[in-house]
Amino acid sequence: MANREREIQLKFRVTPEERELIEAKMAQLGTQNMAAYLRKMALDGYVVRLELPELREMVSLLRRSSNNLNQLTRRVHETGRIYDADLEDLRQGQEKLWEAAEQILSALAALK
Repeated sequence: MANREREIQLKFRVTPEERELIEAKMAQLGTQNMAAYLRKMALDGYVVRLELPELREMVSLLRRSSNNLNQLTRRVHETGRIYDADLEDLRQGQEKLWEAAEQILSALAALK
């Protein structure tokens, strides 16, 4: 406990109804960490949760691209050859990643 980032503990009391309301708001945000939720609310007065399905898609594309690159690298080390079809797959994957990144940036820019 000596290495905690936050050393000071604050305590306050709530009614059962208030606790239920806090938990309901936490559930709406999809968070389970009450300390983090209460800290955020106390410091900023609000919590923003962005629903960006484009971001989930981009993460999925990144995973696939990384996996493909690892497989290609392994094959090149084993055989000493690289195939045009493999490079084309990587290029198409990179294009999809850039498209996803542009969608995300556009969605964020529209939030103002």
